[in-house]
Formats: sequence, structure tokens, C-alpha cells
Amino acid sequence: MFKMLRYEIKSILEKDPAAKNFLEVILLYPCIHAILLYRIAHFLYNHKMYFTSRALSQLARFFTGIEIHPGAKIGRGLFIDHGMGVVIGETTEIGDNVTLYQGVTLGGTGKDKGKRHPTLENDVVVGAGAKVLGPIKIGAGSKIGANAVVLKDVLAKATAVGIPARVIFEKPVTIIEINGYLGKSKRMYNDMII
Repeated sequence: MFKMLRYEIKSILEKDPAAKNFLEVILLYPCIHAILLYRIAHFLYNHKMYFTSRALSQLARFFTGIEIHPGAKIGRGLFIDHGMGVVIGETTEIGDNVTLYQGVTLGGTGKDKGKRHPTLENDVVVGAGAKVLGPIKIGAGSKIGANAVVLKDVLAKATAVGIPARVIFEKPVTIIEINGYLGKSKRMYNDMII
């Protein structure tokens, strides 16, 4: 537990330029408090103590403004910047070193049974106010823009923006030689509605 806590605090210190020291993070960062209480609630949830785990998660929500269902599966190094209004649903799966900004919802659409919430692989960044809904997969290293509404899978290392979200891929730069002059072509973007 203490190794995990140390890892979480180190992750915050690396990701947040406003974080000054270990003590400041542990005392003043609501994401640490929410994650610690989530870890306890998740343990209780896995031991079929559903009421107690939900009560603990609601207590965490009351004090931090971050709602994490105890059934969610969260890896190491989750950083929830500011945190107010973040909602993480029951069947959500989050990999390692994921960053969520304020107002993010990892929720369901109301149409699905069983796995109802998204899966975020390692190193995903989700911008403020974004909604990632349904049993979809967000690939490793992807970025979701602020206020995007993502309803379909996003490939690894892609960026999704807009409502509904569209994925933007950057085409590689090509080198062009004209009459002995080497130059780069303009970067081109290809939009794909998802």
C-alpha cells in the first residue's frame, strides 16, 4: 500500500508543475485522497462488501468532488488534475499513468449490459469536460480533447476532438528535393469521423 502511495505521489509531482513537494501533494491534492479511499473501497467491493464499499466511495465523493465507483479497475499513477466533477463508472478499466482533468466522465450510455463503461489503456490523457461513454477502448498514449464526446474506439497514440469526437492522425513529414533544394512538405492532417 505504501509503495503504491509513493508511486501515486511521484506521478503527481512529475505531471503537475504546480506540485511543489511530497507533503503538499499528500495533504492538499484531492486526487490522492480519492484514490486512497477508492483503493480501500475496491478491496471491500472485491470481498463482496458492496454497501460498505459504496458508502466509502460516496464519502470520498462528498469530500473531494471525485466519484469513483468501487468496482472500477484502476492501474498505478492515475492523476486527476483539480478533480471536481470527475465520474468513473463501475465497469471502467484504467491503465497505468493515465491523466484525467476536471469534469471528465467515464460513463455508460444506458444501452449496454455487463461491460458498460470505457477502457483506457496506459498513458492516456483526457481533457477537461470530456465524456467517454460506453464499452469502448481508448488506445495507449491517446489524447482526448477538452469537451470531446467519445462514443467509439480510439486507436493508440491518436487524438480525438469534437462532438461527436473525430480522430486526427498526423501524416508523416516527407522530404522533397527540387533542383537540389531539400525542404519539408507541409504537415497534413487527416480527419476521420468516429
